[in-house]
Amino acid sequence: MRLCELRNKEVINICDCSRLGCVADLDIDIVTGCVLALIVPGPCRFCFFSYDCEYIIPWSCICQIGPDIILVNIDMEKHRHKL
Repeated sequence: MRLCELRNKEVINICDCSRLGCVADLDIDIVTGCVLALIVPGPCRFCFFSYDCEYIIPWSCICQIGPDIILVNIDMEKHRHKL
């Protein structure tokens, strides 16, 4: 699967059924070439149209990748990183 295919999928947290957004980037181990994590931008700030945080979702937290969505099982506060 290519990154451009992952970017079209919406990420859903199965813990609380919340929509996190779409995949923006990947964290890849340059030595092994394995994907370590998905990076999803956090909620948009209303006035500035920018993001103040992002979710870094480890590959081990991904439950399933479907044709339209990616199901993850994360604690949102633990995986939220301020920019």
